[in-house]
Amino acid sequence: YSWFVGDIFGAPLAIEGILAFFMEATFVAVMFFGWNKVGKKFHLASTWLTGIGAAISAWWILVANSWMQYPVGMDFNPETVRNEMTDFFAVAFSPVAVTKFFHAVISSWIVGSVFVIAVASWYLLRKGESHRKFALSSIKVAGTVGLAASLITLFTGDKSAYHVAQYQPMKLAAIEGLYEGGESVGLVGVGVLNPDKAWYDDGEEDFLFDFKIPYGLSLLATRDANGFVPGVKELIEGGYTLPDGGMALSAEEKMVRGRAAVEAMAGYREVSRALKTADADSSDTAALETRLQEYDTILDNNMPYFGYGYIDDPKELLPNVPLNFYAFRIMVVLGSYFILFFIVLAFLAFKDRYRQKWLQWVAVISLPLAYFCSQAGWIVAEAGRQPWAIQDLMPVNVAVSNLSASSVQVTFFLFLALFTILLIAEIGIMVKAIRKGPELEQNQ
Repeated sequence: YSWFVGDIFGAPLAIEGILAFFMEATFVAVMFFGWNKVGKKFHLASTWLTGIGAAISAWWILVANSWMQYPVGMDFNPETVRNEMTDFFAVAFSPVAVTKFFHAVISSWIVGSVFVIAVASWYLLRKGESHRKFALSSIKVAGTVGLAASLITLFTGDKSAYHVAQYQPMKLAAIEGLYEGGESVGLVGVGVLNPDKAWYDDGEEDFLFDFKIPYGLSLLATRDANGFVPGVKELIEGGYTLPDGGMALSAEEKMVRGRAAVEAMAGYREVSRALKTADADSSDTAALETRLQEYDTILDNNMPYFGYGYIDDPKELLPNVPLNFYAFRIMVVLGSYFILFFIVLAFLAFKDRYRQKWLQWVAVISLPLAYFCSQAGWIVAEAGRQPWAIQDLMPVNVAVSNLSASSVQVTFFLFLALFTILLIAEIGIMVKAIRKGPELEQNQ
């Protein structure tokens, strides 16, 4: 993986490490521990710079992730067997990267807003009237920011789904449990998948129960209520008209072209090595150069399907349908819940009517739901792209490095131990700060 695409994947991560990481690392300590120890203006600047650094960090990390799901701005060099960046701005500002950044970052504001509301509600439950003014002020800000973030996330989520339909249609089919597509396709609002359903032509029903929003999926995927949305069947068999007017290839044809590209790459390398040792004036040199050009042409024509050359069975192209289907709906249901959550709590806080103990407990209990919602979205993003490490170019089984199992195990458990210690420390610091409470209220 690192050899095949490291030239592209490493660039945004290097920028993130050099610029954003050091900005965050420098100012986060001042932000967290510098209260009343540094000037107010410097503390405020440190807080803003920490947030800006985190956003910049997220941008470059998500650019790298988005490129894996929508690889653009590069060209394959058969001499080095590497994909090399040819257009930095195409990589950094691809439509998938821009949408993913806003969707991921602004959805994190939802998590932050729920966290603030949960802590403020805990103050009301445990400390009562002494912390009421502070708690209500916190809920007003968090509720307003959370509601705005929820609505923006709803918009960016719609845009993200449209991009998935255009660039990763098999992911969309898995998300919807859409084994057979068509025109004017409904969006599954509520449904229970048939656990016996494994493939589009196995004769099993797709759902045990489902309720669909008429025309919803066609609108989401094509912006046309009567638009055609391919399902697993169409994506495997091909033959339907693509948005650009071309004809969709079958999975078998893509696999044939992918194998041709893989074989051409091997042939190119073999001939290239032979040319390096051949006599420049030899009659064989011209023949080798001709063969090299032929292999290069085959590679150019079939490179978009390169990854399919490592696929043995079309069934490998289908992601885990139940995992994606239910994770997507967990994300949507919880996201909808948080819109109502922010509206109700912000309204009560502004009216100074947030006194219901049961509702305060609901706010506290809602904190883990925010994390579940965020993680469900990431499950869809990453599990839905399987089997691809890089869409259409490299399946996961090929991206694996040649490392011994013991090396992977040692590294895994070292990171597990390190991050567990950091998690415990982080939770401990936050709990201590929450228990201590706001100094302003204590002074009053």
